[in-house]
Amino acid sequence: MSQTQPATSVPAYQRTAPRGGRPGLALLVIAIAQLMVVLDATVVYVALPSIQRGLGFSVSGVEWVITAYALTFGGLLLLGGRAGDLLGRRRMFVAGLLLFSAASLAGGLATSPAWLLAARAVQGVGGAVVAPTALALISTTFTEGRQRSRAMGVYASMSGVGGALGLVAGGLLVTYASWNWVLFVNVPIGIAVALAAPWCLGETPRRTGGFDLPGAVAGTAGIVALVYGLSSAVTTADGGSHWGDAKVIASLAAGVALLVAFAVIEARGRYPLLPPRLLRDRDRLGANLIMLGVGTANFGVFFFLTLFVQELLGYSPLREGVAFLPLTAALLIGAAIATRLIARTGARPLLVAGAAASAGGMYWLSRVTEHSGYAGGLLGPSLIAGLGLGLLFVPLPMVALSRVAESDSGVASSLVNTGRQVGGALGLAVLGTVAWTVTANSAASRVAGVTRAAADNHALAAGLDRAFLVAAGIAVLILVTAVVAIRGRAATSELAEVRR
Repeated sequence: MSQTQPATSVPAYQRTAPRGGRPGLALLVIAIAQLMVVLDATVVYVALPSIQRGLGFSVSGVEWVITAYALTFGGLLLLGGRAGDLLGRRRMFVAGLLLFSAASLAGGLATSPAWLLAARAVQGVGGAVVAPTALALISTTFTEGRQRSRAMGVYASMSGVGGALGLVAGGLLVTYASWNWVLFVNVPIGIAVALAAPWCLGETPRRTGGFDLPGAVAGTAGIVALVYGLSSAVTTADGGSHWGDAKVIASLAAGVALLVAFAVIEARGRYPLLPPRLLRDRDRLGANLIMLGVGTANFGVFFFLTLFVQELLGYSPLREGVAFLPLTAALLIGAAIATRLIARTGARPLLVAGAAASAGGMYWLSRVTEHSGYAGGLLGPSLIAGLGLGLLFVPLPMVALSRVAESDSGVASSLVNTGRQVGGALGLAVLGTVAWTVTANSAASRVAGVTRAAADNHALAAGLDRAFLVAAGIAVLILVTAVVAIRGRAATSELAEVRR
């Protein structure tokens, strides 16, 4: 907590704070920055086959192109939010954008797997600074009430649609350029946003305090160890289970131990990265748990949808990108509906409806087979799941930031994004383990007389279906959390100003 500016109970996103004189341009800058860092989590999905061939990745190793970004992004978000609180949010916002752009350039120039993975990890560091400061800057740029609520709605829409739009952009770039351009494209955008930021965003004052480096190291290392252990449990798409391997057991044990150490450090530290008081609010804790679940289901579903379209439907990268346009549109529609309704209904009904729709869409996806086509198999469930996700993304940051003191707004903002990114890394590991284990078992029990190609397609479809079913189960847990943890009045009184 700041020693020079005492905490206040006034909600961080309801307070008038220093702001620039160009709110329209400020919102554009914040929205583009958030879209860029979220989009980069999935824009490489469509490019993965090209990256695998071009750099010589293994089948399981290429998943780390996604995971390396998600791990550093999610693991360092709390530290990035704290840096914005202490050093100035606009200053750190610009620094994060420049680091993100430089890492994107380095990744596009990669000639080996290690080089690309290192660049993706540094990209995640930049994203971990940009995302929480972007959300916190909304409270310092827009006045409370309708203006700020609309800005929050745009931010949440970018967070939701970025993942789906990344698949579309990836298909276009791979088709008309090369896989390198899914990274190169960030460079001019990031630099342009960094140059525009000082003209339209006000700076926040520096605060005294300290950085919780032991907490950051323990938390990030714990997540990395946990995800590495889960990912290593099944090493290839045609391999068996490795849960009993010493490497897997050691990684999982180390991950749990480090996360326990992180909890102890945060409870006893003078300047905790995650102040325990933030988790004592039931609505805020529920919102962050829901975001963790959304990230877990969302990343895995996007990854395995791209595999289904590529391997079973045989789509080209361009056609694959176009195939995800309806999902993107559904996300935007869901976000627009939530933005218009939240002041009237509060957050809880939207979260319940969004979780139910997501669960239904993902369960429907689990019923597709290797014989399913796009229109008859994927389009309907994708639209329902996308609409549900859109309903979820808007109220979650609003609930998570309600009744937060200004001194904690940076870490509260980063906590929202942490759940999404850490959940994504865990989801890709868990759903990948399920999918590849089922695929391997199905391939091993091939029926006599069935061609190898047909058997492989059936095995892959079985693995993907099971992954979608697990994602549906996670969505059900989200639904239960929304019903139990989020109170009916959450984000209603705080958003009453929106009606004016």
